[in-house]
Formats: sequence, structure tokens, C-alpha cells
Amino acid sequence: MLESIETTHGGGAPDCAVIWLHGLGADGHDFAAVVPQLALPENLCARFVFPHAPPRPITLNSGMVMRGWFDITALTEDAVEDEEGMRDSAELVRALIAGQNEQGIADARIVLAGFSQGGALALYTALQHTGRLAGAAALSAWLPAARSVLANVHEQNRALPIFCAHGAHDPMVPAVFAERGCAQLRAAGFAVRPRLWPVEHGVCLDELRDLGAWLARVFS
Repeated sequence: MLESIETTHGGGAPDCAVIWLHGLGADGHDFAAVVPQLALPENLCARFVFPHAPPRPITLNSGMVMRGWFDITALTEDAVEDEEGMRDSAELVRALIAGQNEQGIADARIVLAGFSQGGALALYTALQHTGRLAGAAALSAWLPAARSVLANVHEQNRALPIFCAHGAHDPMVPAVFAERGCAQLRAAGFAVRPRLWPVEHGVCLDELRDLGAWLARVFS
């Protein structure tokens, strides 16, 4: 089981959960403090899980070892993708889902969320998960291994609610990555469009409030 930071919202026992995956080179602390900024309803009792990815060498960063969910060779449309690494990390995320199940939270009350590389893995894992999830949220991310993923969407998640937000001025993961991924998802029958915000590779308060409103809807 991955080491994680956990926090809760609401006063009662959590009956839903958000597993939030950090970006390349960060760790679970990266977004653990943003929960209050989501402005969730007080009657929503949610557990937030922020796991730390295992360290691994990253080709894009000259083989430097850092926390990452899979290797990245380049951020280009024709880059070779590390789907083996994605599969391995998806197994780790599924173990986190199972951990929430053991604490009484069903798959249908779990959202997979993530930022950048973490958002890519959230989509990769959620779309192929064998149990119906509450949703998936991708911030400043992209749809990885798109052909493979869309060919293997599990029947339980063919109507998966998906939240997509991106920085309009992102120089690291350009907004066109999100737009292309959402177009591929729409072609596969998912109702999703990227919401662009006037930031670079990061998030803003309005974006977090938008995410919070979406979480309140999918958990209602």
C-alpha cells in the first residue's frame, strides 16, 4: 500500500472518498492543503487520500530519480508512452480503492483525481476500473495511451462523470493536450469538455471552487 496523507471534510464519518494523485516530482503534500478551498457543503463527509508515488528515473528529466507514476520520454503527441509503468501504478491505485472499500466506502462513492501526470493516471485507472466509480477529475493533465484506454473502457464506467480543467497558458502541458483528450473521450461517448483557466501549470481558486461544486454534484 502506498504511503499517503489523509484528511477529512465534514463532521461525521466519511461516506465518500477522493483519491488525489500528485504530479511528477511532487508528493502527496502538494495538494493536501487545498481541501478547504474546494468549498464543499458542510454536510458532505468525505475522506481525501493523497498518496506518494514511488521514486523512479524519468527519461524526460535526464534519467533523474524522482517521484512519478510512470516514465515520460517527451511531452509530444508522438512520444513513446510508458504503459507498463501506467499499469503498475494503476494497480497501486486500485489497492487504495480496495483500502477504502475495507473502510466501508463503495467504488460508487470514490472519485479518482489528479494533477498533471497524476491526472493522466487518474483517467487511465478510472476508465478501466472494474467497479463503477463516482467520477474522475483531471487537472492540467492529458489522456494517456488513448487508443489502448478507449479500447478497454470497462462497461461499468462507460458513463463515468469526468471533470477536466487546464491552465490556458500552460507551457509544460499545453492546453491542446487536454482539448485533444476530451475530444477523444467525447468521440467515445463521454460528456466532457476542458474548462480553461487563466493560469500556467497550476490551479487557481476559481478552478478549485469549480471542482468542489462538481464533487458535490457527483456525491449528491
